[in-house]
Amino acid sequence: MNRAARMKRALPNRASGRARSLESGRKSLGKQAWGAAFSQLSVADGEAPLEAEDLEKLAMAAHLIGKESECTELLARAHRGFLDKNLPRRAARCAYRLGFISLLNGELAQASGWFSRTERLLEDEDDCVEKGYLFMPVGYRGVQEGRPEEAYEAFAEAIKIGDHFGDSDLVTLARQGQGRALIKQGEIARGVALLDEAMIAVRAGDVSPIIAGSVYCSVLEACGEIFDLRRAQEWTTALDQWCLAQPDVVPFRNHCLVRRAEILQLHGAWQDALSEARQACERLALPTPRPALGTAFYRLGEIHRLRGEFKEAEEAYKQAARWQRAPQPGIAQLRFVQGQVEAAIEAIRHVADEVKEISARSRVLEAYEEIALAAGELATARTAADELLEIARRIDAPLLHAVAGRADGAVLLAEKDAHGALVVLRQSLATWRELEAPYEEARVRVLIALACREVGNCDAADLELGSAREAFEGLGAAPDLARAELLLQMKAVEAPSPLTGREVEVLKLVAAGITNRKIAGTLGISEKTVARHLSNIFVKLDLTSRSAATAYAYERGLV
Repeated sequence: MNRAARMKRALPNRASGRARSLESGRKSLGKQAWGAAFSQLSVADGEAPLEAEDLEKLAMAAHLIGKESECTELLARAHRGFLDKNLPRRAARCAYRLGFISLLNGELAQASGWFSRTERLLEDEDDCVEKGYLFMPVGYRGVQEGRPEEAYEAFAEAIKIGDHFGDSDLVTLARQGQGRALIKQGEIARGVALLDEAMIAVRAGDVSPIIAGSVYCSVLEACGEIFDLRRAQEWTTALDQWCLAQPDVVPFRNHCLVRRAEILQLHGAWQDALSEARQACERLALPTPRPALGTAFYRLGEIHRLRGEFKEAEEAYKQAARWQRAPQPGIAQLRFVQGQVEAAIEAIRHVADEVKEISARSRVLEAYEEIALAAGELATARTAADELLEIARRIDAPLLHAVAGRADGAVLLAEKDAHGALVVLRQSLATWRELEAPYEEARVRVLIALACREVGNCDAADLELGSAREAFEGLGAAPDLARAELLLQMKAVEAPSPLTGREVEVLKLVAAGITNRKIAGTLGISEKTVARHLSNIFVKLDLTSRSAATAYAYERGLV
């Protein structure tokens, strides 16, 4: 058989093979087997270019399995195909999706171009659902640029059109947009009710998979803004169950992974949180760095810091700064745990003067209070704690109440009101336990133990410290574990008059041969504060040297 004959015979076989791949791909789409659909339709497309309708479906499969660059390329091809067929509405849908993807990626010029093309394509069309989607970017811009009332109205128009044409995707997307706009206006209860309603539609399967992932990520971000950990966790669990039925799907867009890492970290799943944060860094860096890359590196730094992996934390914070995310209060907290209290207080002071947005400011104030106490700036710590209490009252989120209670209790303890500290610290502890946040719970237990020692309840103090030590060990919180173990070894001893409890702690560490710098790191105070305590000890006990202080400690059975 000559070459021409062989080629002629091969053509029907190739055509039939393409047809089988195309049919299999379409069936896989119906079964929500997105990975298989992408492979099969890609094979068919390789044999001969797909029609615009199938290209659009292939783009959806690419999006759902996390192949974003392939998705945008396929959508652009589908867009051109629909234009060639003189189907402006279908072409407009593709253009809108390309604009929406660009918007999420921070490519604002490209997003504007695609949205403008969508509008132009629909100019001469009669009323249609596609025109409803044009209100979505108007609403998003309103939310981002501080015009939530205008955003709410834009989303309302989208809902009206979506209801008229029975488009559940548009209605659900716009409803979550309204929820975000209301939250920006301070109407949190109404806002979260709309977010819940949108998520009910997702859970019921009323929307397409792409819209499901988009709505979930938006709701998760909103929960982070209002510190609503319970709602975030509930909807995360619900969506995880939804994903089990579609193992190929990658519903958590890159910026969404950062929020998931934060939730996992708070719940004590630090290894999983580390994995999610690393995955977010990898995805957000390719093919070109995205706006959320700095936030992903910051979250990575936070987890490393809590685990005592200071070198890795330092590098992650540097990367966060490189990608336009100020690495604070993380850097200040890192310096603090490294024993560099003076550097920490200066850093956090500057940040506190600059940060005004409530969500970010709450985190800064929490760190400011703790570092200020260590630096001996009690008045500053009280001011930070009081502002946290006010924010908690205003937003009324359990997580914020727990944070503010811990800060208030720590300051009350420093103000020598141990009984008052115990009241608010135990309330904070109960809330952290309800939120299932083991690390934060253990931190509060350490403060409760110190307060118990102040009131003479040493057995209770040891029990609280033992529980905290066990939690820190299970989490891998190395710095906190070391401190808890040291506090357990330093059994509370009644302070010989006229020494204070903190002066006794310093005296015992001096007698153990520990330097001022290490004492500062152990007790979470500055070297200047250690020196001041030591000076007070010398004056009160009429001593003139560290060796004399050591001898005194041994004579009194403090060591």
